[in-house]
This record gives sequence, structure tokens and C-alpha cells, in this order.
Amino acid sequence: MSRQRSAGSLRREIGLVSALVLVVANMVGSGVFTTSGFILEQLGSGSALLLCWLVGGLFALAGALCYGELGAMLPRAGGEYAYLQRAFGAAPAFVSGWISLIVGFSAPIAAAAIAFARYLLGGSQPDWLRLMIGERQLLSLSAVTLLACVTVLVLSAVHMHSLRLGQRLQNGLTLFKVLFILIFIGAGLLWGRGDLAHLQLASGSGGGAGGFAVALIFVSFAYSGWNAAAYLGSEIRQPGRTLPLALVAGTLLVMALYLLLNLVYLYALPPAALQGTLEVGSAAATALFGPRAGELFGLAIALGLLSVLSAMIMAGPRVYFAMARDGLFFQRFGQVHTTRNTPAAAILFQAVVAIGMILCAAYDSLLIYIGFTLSITAMLTVLGLMWLRHRCPGLERPYRTFAYPFTPLFFIGGNLWIVFYTVTSRPLVGLCGLATLALGLLLYGLRRGSLTRQRAALADGSLVAGAED
Repeated sequence: MSRQRSAGSLRREIGLVSALVLVVANMVGSGVFTTSGFILEQLGSGSALLLCWLVGGLFALAGALCYGELGAMLPRAGGEYAYLQRAFGAAPAFVSGWISLIVGFSAPIAAAAIAFARYLLGGSQPDWLRLMIGERQLLSLSAVTLLACVTVLVLSAVHMHSLRLGQRLQNGLTLFKVLFILIFIGAGLLWGRGDLAHLQLASGSGGGAGGFAVALIFVSFAYSGWNAAAYLGSEIRQPGRTLPLALVAGTLLVMALYLLLNLVYLYALPPAALQGTLEVGSAAATALFGPRAGELFGLAIALGLLSVLSAMIMAGPRVYFAMARDGLFFQRFGQVHTTRNTPAAAILFQAVVAIGMILCAAYDSLLIYIGFTLSITAMLTVLGLMWLRHRCPGLERPYRTFAYPFTPLFFIGGNLWIVFYTVTSRPLVGLCGLATLALGLLLYGLRRGSLTRQRAALADGSLVAGAED
């Protein structure tokens, strides 16, 4: 890490195909293979499950349409950080960057790495070491967590090496994942041993509007990543055209895949059998084609999850890089490697944070925490779009949000609904999310105070030097 430079800049090397692949790779991850069982616990029926995935997809599509305008107008690295800085200033921008570090990327990387290890190893493994405080897990070490940590380190090393190598790995893994999903959907519906009558069955009474809102948190986690290309705005060619197209087309493709995948799950097993199941994909494959197929499906899912891990490891550090370049984060993370031309220090830092979460977090609570907190920052970013329309109507906008202002209002209203029901039904997780926001504001205040003192010291030094002359 010694060969770093702070004066370099990232290059525009990403075309439409790679940007689209990045969106799909970020979205199609552990969520769709692990959350449907948790959603059924909240809803109780197969038809409600499909409706929930549809509504969540519409929220994601509305967000992609809004971010398309922001990304085309402000084609910079950092995503929400860059947009909020332009709309509302440094404080909310810093908080969004902090959220991206902890919740937007590090926590989903941890969740996807755990899911990858569990699918590859065939389920949960006994703990070698577990530290507890009362009934709360403080740290867990097992074959699953060890494999998850090693995977994060290896993929981080690939993306530290070069953008070109990272793109090639990303495109290959994503192509495999999409083809595998399409084959599974086709084979499951055409030749699998299932029953569409499962759609009409119920496994409980459901949780009403509150249960639907909490279920949408799991769904929003699975759809998170629809904004992935926005984080690499300074590395995308022709961003005014490429960014909106990649965001919207990628989201529509993933919506279709998610609905079809969940239809296959319900075709394979009744809701009662899926309810609470983590490895829902393997369970469905076993029911459709037998135990051997379930094992092969688990292995294929594990390989597919490498795609979303790679995509998040690629996108996330661009946020910390942009913050450091603006003086709001540690200067080291704003450096570009002299020969690799990658934000290597930021990539390594993210890997360390993700590994800490792998060792310390419980999976289902992690999902709700991610979905809740990201809903707040995405909602604030779309508010920023509306504010910029009002305050800066003369800014060049190569793309304008479809059906404005209905689209942003629909997105904001849906996320407010999710946030409200999370706080009322899962107060501890909601408080953790709000505490993360508050900690971000505190860190911003400390960082700003430190910068102010540094500038004052430099100014005093200049005055002294001038007096001596």
C-alpha cells in the first residue's frame, strides 16, 4: 500500500454493458435466495409473498428512475454522497457516506459472504468459538465465518489489483448467475415436481399492514443495489445516457427474475414448508428434483453469490474515496494507487469492516437493520432530487425522471411506510438504525472541528511566517 498518490483521478472506462452488469450483480445476491422464508413468516400466504416482491420492485424502479436523473446531472463518484452534498450540503452527505460504509456495503457484504459460505458448506456449521453477553452473541468463529472472511479478502485483492481485472471477473460471474437462474426457473416450472395450488395455501393469519411493511424491509434488502452504477459515476463513459439506462433496465430485469424465482419456490413447496427457511433455494431445488439437485443448486447459488460480493466490493469504496477527496474522511482513503489506478486503501478498509460484521452479527437482524437504514438515506436522496428541481432549475439534465413528481413521491411515501412500521414493530432494530445516523452526525461534527483547527493552525503559521519576513 506504499505506492499511493492523492493527485490521481479515476478514469472513465465503464461502458453500458458493464454498468448494467454492475446493477444486476449488486441486486441479485443473497436476498432472493434467503429472505422468502422470513417474508412468509410475516405474510402467511404465497400470493401475498408474490405481491410483496412486486411492490418492492416498483419501489426500486421508482428509485432507479429518480437516481437516473441525479446520476446524469452529477456524474461523480460517490452516489448518494455526491447528490446530497449538492442538494443539502456537507452534513447529510457525510452521514450518507457513513451509512454507505456501515450499512450500504459492509453489512450487505457480510450478509452475502455468510450466505455464500452456508450454501457452499451445506448449511450452518458448529461454532469453534462463541462469545456471549447474556443472550446476545458478541462474536462467533466457525467454518462458515472463516470461509466468509477469506472470500471477502480474496475478492477485495482482485479489485485492488485493477479495474479491468475486476470488470472481467464481475461480468463473468454475473453472466453465470443470470444463466443459472434462468435455467432453474425454466427447468423448475417445466419439469419440476411441484404444484401451483401452493399459491392458494396459507401458513398463518399474516401480520396485516404492519407485517407487510416489515416484509418489505426484507424485500428492500434483496432489491438493494438498484443504484449501484451511480457510485461509479466518474468512471462511466457517457454518463448522461449510460447511467439512467443501466439503472432502469437493470432494475426491470431483476424484478422479472425475482418474481419468477419466488413463483418457482412456491411451486416447489407450500408456504408452511418454506416459512423461516434460510436456504430457501436449496429447499425448493430438493423438492423439485431430489436431494442431489438440491446440493448442486446450493453450489451454484454459492458461485452466483460471488458476483454480488464482487460488485459491492467494487462500488462501495468509491463513496469513501469521494468523501476523502472532499476532506470529510481520512485522507488516505482518497488516494489512487500509482500503477493500479484503484482506490486500494478504501477497498482494504471496507474489507476490514465487513469482516468485523461477519464475526459479530446475527443474519436476520442484519437484514432488517440494512433495509431500514438504507430506506432513510435513499428517501433523503430522492428528496434532494425534488429540492434541486426547485432550487436549481437551470442545471443541465440529460435525463429527467419519468412521471415526475409522482415517481419520487411514490418512492418517498413507500419508504416512510416501511420506516414507520419498522420502528413500531422492531423497535430495537429501528433504534440501532437511528443510532447509526446519529453517530454519523457526531463523527461529522468531530471531523469538521478537526479540519477547522487544522486550517486555523495553518493560517496562524502563515501569519507568523509573514511577520518574520
